[in-house]
Amino acid sequence: MLLRKSIVPLNSDATGRFLPWLVAVMVYLAALALVSAMAMGKIVTRWDHGLSGQITVQLPVSESDLSKAEIDTRRENVLKLLLQSPGVLSANHIGAVETAALLEPWLGRSSGFSELPLPDLIAVEIDQVEPPNTAVLTARLIEIVPGATIDDHQRWLGNLLNLARSIEIVAALVVLLVGLSAVIMVVFVTRMGLAVHYQIVELLHLIGAQDGYIAREFQGHSLKLGFFGGLVGVALAIVTIFGVGKLLGQADTALLPALTLQPLEWGILGALPFASALVAMLTARLTVLRTLSRIP
Repeated sequence: MLLRKSIVPLNSDATGRFLPWLVAVMVYLAALALVSAMAMGKIVTRWDHGLSGQITVQLPVSESDLSKAEIDTRRENVLKLLLQSPGVLSANHIGAVETAALLEPWLGRSSGFSELPLPDLIAVEIDQVEPPNTAVLTARLIEIVPGATIDDHQRWLGNLLNLARSIEIVAALVVLLVGLSAVIMVVFVTRMGLAVHYQIVELLHLIGAQDGYIAREFQGHSLKLGFFGGLVGVALAIVTIFGVGKLLGQADTALLPALTLQPLEWGILGALPFASALVAMLTARLTVLRTLSRIP
C-alpha cells in the first residue's frame, strides 16, 4: 500500500501538503505530555519507596539556655524511648551536616545553616506490619521534650500523589485532544481531495470501481502522510527529551529527577508514528466511504 502507484494523483495534490507537518506537531505535543506523566509517576514512586516505613521525629530548639551536654542528654533520652517502643526498628539522629544536605535543594549551598534555629531530627524506621501508635508515642515524647512532633510524611505524599494524578489527567486530555484534532484535519484534507479529484472518482465509478477501491487510494495516501508526520514528531520529542535531561543533569539538585526512560516507555514513544498512521488511514477510509455513500 505504501509503494504501489496510486491511480488518483494525490501526491501532487496541494491539499495534503501541510498534513504531515501538522501531524508532526501534534505527535510532538502528545509525546511530551506522555513523558511528563511518566516522569511525574517516577517522582512519586521514588519518594514513596524512600519514605515508606519511615517517620521523622522533630525536637524543637529550646528557648531556654540549655548547654550542649543537656541537649545531647535530652536527645539520648528520646532515642532510648524510641528504641524501646513497640513497632520501632531503628532510630538515628540526623546531624547538622545531614540536615544541611536536606535543605540544600531549597536554600542552596550556604555556610549560614549553623545560624538557623534548626530542630533536632531523628530518622525512625518502623515496622510496616505492626507500626507504632504515633499518638501515644508523640505524647510520651512531649513528656521528655515539650513541642516534639512526629511527621509520618503521609500528608506530603498525598499532595504529591494528587499532583501526579492531575498531571496524568492533563496528559490524557492533551493526547485525546491531539487525536481529535488529527482526525478533524484528516477529514478536512480527505474531503478536499475528493472535491479536487471528483472527475477521476466519477470516472472510476463509471468503469465499475467500488467505493472500497476508491477508499483504499485515499487511505494509503493518508497512511504515508500520517506515518511520516509521526516520525518527525517523535524525532523532535526525542531531541527535546535529551535536551531537557541534560539541563536537569546540570542543575545538580535533588528536587529535579533525572529524565530517563525505560525500554517500555521508549517503546510507547516509538509506537506513536504507527498510531498516527493508523488514525489517519482509518479516518480517511471512513470519510471517503461516508462521502461516496451520499453520492447518488
